[in-house]
Amino acid sequence: MGFDFNDVGLTPRAICVTETTSSTHMDSRLPDSAELQEVAKTTPLCSATPTTFQWGLLLALTATIYFRTTGGLVRSWWQDPNFSHGFLVPLFSGFVLWRRKRELSAAVPNPSNFGLVLIAGALLQFILGTLGAELFLARTSMLFLIAGAVIYFFGWQTFRRVLFPWAVLFLMIPIPAIIFNQIVLPLQFLASRLATDLLGVLAVPVLREGNVIRLPSMSLEVVEACSGIRSLTSLLTFAIAHGYFFDTRVWRRIALACAAVPIAVIANGLRVTGTGLLGQYWDPDKAQGFFHEFSGLVIFFCSMGMLYLVQLGMTLSSKPLERKPR
Repeated sequence: MGFDFNDVGLTPRAICVTETTSSTHMDSRLPDSAELQEVAKTTPLCSATPTTFQWGLLLALTATIYFRTTGGLVRSWWQDPNFSHGFLVPLFSGFVLWRRKRELSAAVPNPSNFGLVLIAGALLQFILGTLGAELFLARTSMLFLIAGAVIYFFGWQTFRRVLFPWAVLFLMIPIPAIIFNQIVLPLQFLASRLATDLLGVLAVPVLREGNVIRLPSMSLEVVEACSGIRSLTSLLTFAIAHGYFFDTRVWRRIALACAAVPIAVIANGLRVTGTGLLGQYWDPDKAQGFFHEFSGLVIFFCSMGMLYLVQLGMTLSSKPLERKPR
């Protein structure tokens, strides 16, 4: 019978030999299966974790490959107000990892070769995204590369523990333009329709033509900047962070993130309604100037308050269900 590394649960990537002294003489015969099982129990496993120098080389290589991609991503955060929240997402993800440092250090490394498949797929995705000028593919490939590295060097157990902070990083990637336009246009029509209905309830003469609201004193056009996509993405990010810090139930965290969508839509409709009221009863120029921009900030803080009320309501309503029967 030949000696196979797999019989003792070892791989050529993860071998650590310990020498033991014994008073008995070595037997010339090959060990049987029972002896091999005993050796497997007493022989420590060593992970394939790279040294500090090797980690430095890997990070330098990754930084070289993704230098332009990362630089373009940061410029998008800086120049596009719709995704300015991207600066906060890596900080939040890093803070979550820091809070879980004890849990991560306690995880037993169990490298998986499936990580190599993810790494190869991520690099192929990066090449295709770069050659095809598809920024979303190139940028998200960096996240899949990170996932593959974690699985290859540390295993699935470690990846499950970093799954949430890793998944949150997708919020910092601007969505593709083709999907962005498909979302923005319906939001424009929805905001204009909601504002028209509210103005009509308030006895303001109003006529809507697509995304244009016509009042006796002015015409309001709900453009892309007024569609609510900016507040939607920012409020969704805030809802996820708020749920992580202030709620322990997973279903309530998911419900809170889902609630951010209708809250953002309603809040944006109220903002357009307020602009119409200011233009009708005060001054059209002032309504579309400073007060319009300032109202966006006020409405966003109101949306955050509404999210808090939703979270508080779910917590209070679930307390009777969580009480143990006497």
